[in-house]
Amino acid sequence: MHEHTVQVSTASGVVEGFTRNGVNRWRSIPYAEPPVGPLRFRAPQPVQPWQGVRSAHRWANCAPQQRMYTMTGPGKYQTMSEDCLTLNVVTPRWSGPDPDGEPLPVMFFIHGGGYILGSSATALYDGATLARRGCVYVSANYRLGALGSVDLSSLSTPDVPIESNLFLRDLVMALRWVRENIAAFGGDPANVTIFGESAGAHAVATLLGVPEAGGLFHHAISQSPASGMVSSQKVAAQFADRFVDRLGLDRRNPGPGLLTASPANLVRATDYVMKHSLNDMLGASVVGPTHGDDYLPLDPFEAMRQGVAHKVPLIVGTNAEEGRLFTRFLKMLPTSERSIERILVHTPPEVRERILAAYPHYPDPKACIEFGGDMIFGTAAWQIAEAHAKLAPTFVYRYDFAPRTLHWAGLGATHATELLAVFGVYRSRVGAMLTAGVDQRAAVKVSHQVQSRWQEFSRTGTPGADWPSYNHDQRPVLVFDRHTHVEYDPHPHRRNAWAGFTLARDDR
Repeated sequence: MHEHTVQVSTASGVVEGFTRNGVNRWRSIPYAEPPVGPLRFRAPQPVQPWQGVRSAHRWANCAPQQRMYTMTGPGKYQTMSEDCLTLNVVTPRWSGPDPDGEPLPVMFFIHGGGYILGSSATALYDGATLARRGCVYVSANYRLGALGSVDLSSLSTPDVPIESNLFLRDLVMALRWVRENIAAFGGDPANVTIFGESAGAHAVATLLGVPEAGGLFHHAISQSPASGMVSSQKVAAQFADRFVDRLGLDRRNPGPGLLTASPANLVRATDYVMKHSLNDMLGASVVGPTHGDDYLPLDPFEAMRQGVAHKVPLIVGTNAEEGRLFTRFLKMLPTSERSIERILVHTPPEVRERILAAYPHYPDPKACIEFGGDMIFGTAAWQIAEAHAKLAPTFVYRYDFAPRTLHWAGLGATHATELLAVFGVYRSRVGAMLTAGVDQRAAVKVSHQVQSRWQEFSRTGTPGADWPSYNHDQRPVLVFDRHTHVEYDPHPHRRNAWAGFTLARDDR
């Protein structure tokens, strides 16, 4: 396996990466100062320049989280640290910027993980197959949990200032780094597509409503965004008080204790507050963005509805069986009769009847799984499509494909399985194992469909002439499957049943 080094001069200094398997890679380039010490809970600061050549050969730290989520291989774990604000770049192989060549579109990936886990170093997010198709691929870390996505700004004091929406500020800082530096890697800073899955998809949708993000990206792809992840300042303040109580700090002056608490204790406190807030704060999320300040004035879905979100072309969609993953792992979705009834007990009787009528076989397990998937992911995609289509070209998909092995495993086309297609996994040896050889040809075909359309969209803002943009007359949805096709307003009864339903209730 031949490997040689490649160097690029950024605004902060020279970074040295390496070439392997036909692509150039730079790993863990800092895009901000480490948010440690007095910079904990503060907006990210510009990275200080360095002298000489900085090695970008190896992964650095991921954000603090539960250790089990940082596994990179059997018995191997990525190191965790608050010093985690880094990004990675993958480009097609080249010997340097070509003065006569056209700059490549930039695809900027935001990882998922419920705002409490995840890392851009995850092997699935490698990005090499996308880069080989003709883009500059960037993936970034951002602060998670209490250090980035739990809003503690209600506890801010002159002595210990605490800012809101830190993870969003991190992502905007990373996008600013792209604008300033990506041309040196052969990328076009005037053609940046942000894309993400799950919480990453929610972050993509939220950035559409962040004024500071204006002009930093030009297209957006939101793969399975979730509802109920945005809090009001009032609810965020209630969570902040619970957080302080769990840490055993004085509510009147918690700042010094928050600055000195260990990252591990902050992770544990986040998990505790999340688990114990489901009963009486139903629907509101402990982690995620907070609206109502200068940084995120409106709930992003509301910003779209009011026409003040960024008017960029958007792809948004869900998977056919989103809920199945959550019956086996990360049991956070209402996918059983018991959990559904706990939610519906707070719902007016006429709304309850309307929603359940859309699932005629309820409480059959399949109907419960459809309910959970629609409540969290379907509602978000429908709301985003309905609102954003009035502002800019919007394209809606549903990912139905699953190899027989995933059906045999009881997962089907569940949450996150489209990532296997987006990142070209089915072409690899891992893909051959995932399909047990029986479906690899079909899987590769679907993967080619998805990657081609993502690539075309990143280049032009249109994902193919045969994918009609969403409109309120026909509501076309592109269905990715063995035979990819367009359906018009699939499941209208389910879409209509959830109209006006909201997870978060701020009137407590």
